[in-house]
Amino acid sequence: MTNKQQIRRALLLLAFLGLAFAGLSYRLVDLQVLRHDELSVKAEQNTQHEYWQAPRRGDILDVNGNILATSVPVKTICADPSIIGTFQPLVARAIAPLLQLNENELAQKLTPRLARNAKGEIVTNNLHYVRLAKNISDDTWRQVVTAMTNLTFGVDEKKLPRSQKEFVRNLRQHAIFTEPDQMRVYPNGSLASQVIGFPAAEEEKISGRLVSQIVGRDGVELAMNKQLGGVAGWKVTETDRAQHELVALRDEDVHPRDGLNVVLTVDSVVQHIVETALADALQKHTPRSITGIVMRPKTGEILAMASLPNYDPNQPNTITPETRNRVLTDVVEPGSTFKIVVVSGALNAGIAHLSDPVFCENGHFAFAGRVLHDHESLGNETVKSVITKSSNIGAAKIGIRLGEQNLYDYAWNYGFGQRTGIPLPGEARGFLYPVKNWSKVSIAQIPMGHGVAVTRLQMLYAMAAIANHGVLMRPMIVKQLQERDGSVVQRYAPERVRQVISEKSYLDMVEALKTVPTKGGTAPDAALKNYVVAGKTGTAQKAENGAYAPGKYISSFIGFFPADNPELCISVVMDEPKEGYYGGKVCGPVFRDIAERCASYLNILPDPSRMTNNPSALIVENATRKL
Repeated sequence: MTNKQQIRRALLLLAFLGLAFAGLSYRLVDLQVLRHDELSVKAEQNTQHEYWQAPRRGDILDVNGNILATSVPVKTICADPSIIGTFQPLVARAIAPLLQLNENELAQKLTPRLARNAKGEIVTNNLHYVRLAKNISDDTWRQVVTAMTNLTFGVDEKKLPRSQKEFVRNLRQHAIFTEPDQMRVYPNGSLASQVIGFPAAEEEKISGRLVSQIVGRDGVELAMNKQLGGVAGWKVTETDRAQHELVALRDEDVHPRDGLNVVLTVDSVVQHIVETALADALQKHTPRSITGIVMRPKTGEILAMASLPNYDPNQPNTITPETRNRVLTDVVEPGSTFKIVVVSGALNAGIAHLSDPVFCENGHFAFAGRVLHDHESLGNETVKSVITKSSNIGAAKIGIRLGEQNLYDYAWNYGFGQRTGIPLPGEARGFLYPVKNWSKVSIAQIPMGHGVAVTRLQMLYAMAAIANHGVLMRPMIVKQLQERDGSVVQRYAPERVRQVISEKSYLDMVEALKTVPTKGGTAPDAALKNYVVAGKTGTAQKAENGAYAPGKYISSFIGFFPADNPELCISVVMDEPKEGYYGGKVCGPVFRDIAERCASYLNILPDPSRMTNNPSALIVENATRKL
């Protein structure tokens, strides 16, 4: 009997062991074979991590190497909710004031969330990682570390079991951690802001973590985003249970390549001169907007480009549609500044000469069912005095003599109706309609700057061509790209576009344009003491809803100096100025202010005829005194 019971027990034990081994074998097959791929992925997710290493974004510098935009290292504060347990309120109370966050909201962020995945399994979202704050300084991070180190839990920690002591130590040391980040900083605030542009932070989820990178949104920041951004690096490594890296098991470690520095043609001193002068004019004439540009006509280099109102890229809330770069984006009828196109075209075509007579109809000219007007009653004038006195009727008659197709061709060759190619976003083409779309009166209206729409840059572009012996030069805003150590990677050379008018026509145009900033011209207030100025005024009535708005004008003056060997070409444009609206009256003095200060800063030599120690100048001065 005893033997039978022993045998039965042995058989039961054997059966139990057999079932156990069978279950274990099935489990091993399930884990090692059936679910091998799934579990391998989970194991890698728990132990193997890929870290994205952001490159440093390059700086933006002015032509003299002064920093206009740079990236400074900051920290992103993160947390591992899985090791905080139930102490979220305690941690939030300690660090929320330091991070300037709401305590209750921070506690919610530190609490893991339960949810069901696609397979219906209950999982914890954001178990090991949640981002708390960005752009945190080293000082603030040190304060956070101190606050976490000094956390108290209301118990005698010496009496806690070993496992709980380990939990407390892990919470203090690893629950809150940082990731390296960078913040874009603009040391000069709003200076040249519309040229420099502004960035935004874009986030991408990589290996379960949100990775932030700076991306340009406007200006040079956008146009040169690829060059500034650099190339990201990465690191594939394994970690232990405490999420510490096992360096010996690191698989890949590719260092990031920092972005290149972009050196502009902009001179921050000239930019400051322009913005200061525009700000004074803005206060005096309260226009809707005012713009200024300074260019070297021989190379096309932009030394300054400004539009007020502007913004501070350090303060994104100051960026609005009203602070756009109107130099590039807005198109308007240019008014009388466009007369340089028709007159230079007629001179170049040989159908007009400066001394040719033009009857200006005493201020009223009926043509194609319309009556054209001058700002004053003018009779017999010359081609030259049409520029001097800015006669609409005189320009219209010259345009009629030039012909529709010739007028269109010269306007196109000067760059109207097409982008200049400046490497900045948002540039408009303007409007230069083909001849087939012209009305009967277009040939008379376009020469006076009506029926065509241009950007401020296009108009300066054309005037600079006249200043440069009739050669159109592509506007330059970027001078070179360089590494952080200053070594040059790429230089950008001035680009000749085309010869628009001949050398003789250039000389004739300069002679005519010199008369504008004189007592007999429309811009005596633009004259300089030590330099001869050549330029042209513009006063265009604004078009709104298909008609000209009474009392609303676009006023402008564009000029260059020294007239016979131009160093700078300067444009000033106001939109709806008050306290006067004629271009010579409101924009001429602003031009003069900018020109005088730039000439002093850049050490531009005075015209020989204006130098007080020049013998010929003394003879002229003495003769004038005798008279």
